[in-house]
Amino acid sequence: MSPEQETRTRQDRRHSAEERRAAREAQLIASEQQRALKPNDFPGGIHPPENKHQSTGEPIGSIPLADDLFVPLVQHVGTTALPLVKLGERVLKGQKIGEADGLISCAVHAPSSGTVVALEPVPVPHPSGMPVDGVVIRTDGKEEWCDLQPCEDFRKVAPVDLLEKIRECGIAGLGGAGFPAAVKLDPHGGTEIDTLIINGTECEPYITADDMTMRERASEIIAGVEILAYILDEPERVLIGIEDNKPEAIEAMRKAAEGTRFDIVVYPTKYPSGGEKQLIQILTGREVPNKGLPANVGIICHNTGTARAVYRAVRYGEPLISRVTTVVGEALERQRNIDVPLGTPIRHILKHHGAHRGLMQRIIHGGPMMGFTLEDDSAPVIKTTTCILVPTKEELPPPPPAQPCIRCGFCAEVCPASLLPQQLYWYARAEDREKLQAYNLFDCIECGACSYVCPSSIPLVQYYRAAKGDIRIAEEEKEKSDRARERFEFRKLRLEKAEKEKEEKRKARREAAEQARRQREQESDSPEAQAAKQEADVVAAALARVKAKQASPEQQLARAQRSLTSAEHRVERMEKKLADAPAEQRDQLAAQLKAAQLKVEEARQKLAKAEAAANTSGSPPSAVEDAADVQSGTAAPVPGPVSEERKDKAKQAIERARAAAAARASMSDADKLAAEIEAMKARVAKSEARLQKARDENDPNVDAFATALEKMRNKLEEKMREQNNGGGAD
Repeated sequence: MSPEQETRTRQDRRHSAEERRAAREAQLIASEQQRALKPNDFPGGIHPPENKHQSTGEPIGSIPLADDLFVPLVQHVGTTALPLVKLGERVLKGQKIGEADGLISCAVHAPSSGTVVALEPVPVPHPSGMPVDGVVIRTDGKEEWCDLQPCEDFRKVAPVDLLEKIRECGIAGLGGAGFPAAVKLDPHGGTEIDTLIINGTECEPYITADDMTMRERASEIIAGVEILAYILDEPERVLIGIEDNKPEAIEAMRKAAEGTRFDIVVYPTKYPSGGEKQLIQILTGREVPNKGLPANVGIICHNTGTARAVYRAVRYGEPLISRVTTVVGEALERQRNIDVPLGTPIRHILKHHGAHRGLMQRIIHGGPMMGFTLEDDSAPVIKTTTCILVPTKEELPPPPPAQPCIRCGFCAEVCPASLLPQQLYWYARAEDREKLQAYNLFDCIECGACSYVCPSSIPLVQYYRAAKGDIRIAEEEKEKSDRARERFEFRKLRLEKAEKEKEEKRKARREAAEQARRQREQESDSPEAQAAKQEADVVAAALARVKAKQASPEQQLARAQRSLTSAEHRVERMEKKLADAPAEQRDQLAAQLKAAQLKVEEARQKLAKAEAAANTSGSPPSAVEDAADVQSGTAAPVPGPVSEERKDKAKQAIERARAAAAARASMSDADKLAAEIEAMKARVAKSEARLQKARDENDPNVDAFATALEKMRNKLEEKMREQNNGGGAD
């Protein structure tokens, strides 16, 4: 055999070996997929009456638009949306009226065009019955849409932009939980998603909203699944799970999924196979860990209605403003599924379905297993409203009174989460939160299977819901307390640090002052320091002498004499004005004269006190003695004992003051005026000399001296004119 033939033979053998290996791998993958598509089972479960034929007799319909739409700002899991509209504002259909507040939140849009007539708490379907913030829109019947942004080919758009589009359109899970779809499609932590599951189970009795949607709108669901798979980077498997009690929906979905890689998996009917964790276990055999999410095991699960809403949002730009809801119950004349705008009051729906108020036993939001009773039929349809059940008493009798637990164990046998409902019941009644969490209370999906089989008619699910609420409230309070304690400790540390810094600064200042004091003591022995100290002593002595002089009896006596003279002059002027005043002014002048006379009496009393003080205390040391004291360094701020000579001088001053006062009292008005003019001339001359001196020395107060001199001259001229006119005559 030639070398070329040997080479060709080896290549053929290698190629054949690769082909056989590829065939074996394909066979293994096919067998693995076949095993994966084989449904599994989950523990527990029940088979309640389905009652689904009542609402599947006619296609999905509609009802007339309500006059007022009550749109709650929270229709989803997470925080309440923030309102974007004002009272009286006109809104268009599809316009955003509520902005998502944070990551776990959803935008809210106007279900129809109209006017905002209220921004207030509105009723909402919830077990608590408490209202929430909402927007009330009075519809105008025009159904005028806002501007939408359709997308012809979603594959030309980046997945992150599609996620933002879904978030802006307010898409939430339509299976009943209401979790924001964009958050679920964007798992954090770098989790690799290999399986996408579309939940078409709808295991709850009476509810057929998903069933009818799959029958009539299967193509839109499959188109939405393609978008979801594209956003998740094309996971290995896309499984659409449907219970075997929906043959028409199965046929429609299989026909719509032809040509795709999506697998329609059919499995036996058992409640609650529609639970997320139960469906994952049925389709993949994987179990979601305790307190875990499906993304932790590489799976994302969405509802068929959610997939259709995603398609409408991406393809046509339509936000989530309506949903398919089952309206069923023997108390209604008409039972069917309707596509109803969100915010439509439930009483409006019942009115157009012929509700018999006398027959209805109650109104249930959701199904009979997981739903709850509505106390207010003005509550609106929201994103999680899958069904409105209006049964009669014969159809759904009220539960009998609860009896004591007989420990039969039926509840544990049917629990799909493999919990111990009986133990949870006891711990919930005892409010033992630690034991409840230890027995995995939050793994309970509240399916109601345990309550359904309980022979004692104990409402177990209600106990579990109340216990969960108490635990959540306690955890929130603990979190608030921890944050408050952290803030308090941080503040305490901050204050301690600030106080420490202040103490260090005070210590530094004390050390600096002590160092400066020691330095001054060291420098005090120098000649310069001695001279400065002597100069400071002279200044202190002078200040003390001035202070003593100001407080001397002579000064007090002089001030009292001046006050008495001024008061007497005022009385004289007032008497003159009163004599010459017209009759209408005399009362006022008489009152002023009386006040002036009181001032004279007060001044005389002060003069008497000053004379008494001058007679007993004497006067401060003379200027000669002060100068001698300063030169000798013995000057003191307080004057020493009064000598006899100073007492004589004080007596002479007092006598002169009394003589001057007596002489003035005996003077005529003309003489008093002449004396006043002479005194003013002397003051004017003194002021002129002071002004001239200030000008010679360039004193900055020259203008003030000139102004004062001008006023004194004007006053002197007035007195002289008064003298010339005979104003001083008796």
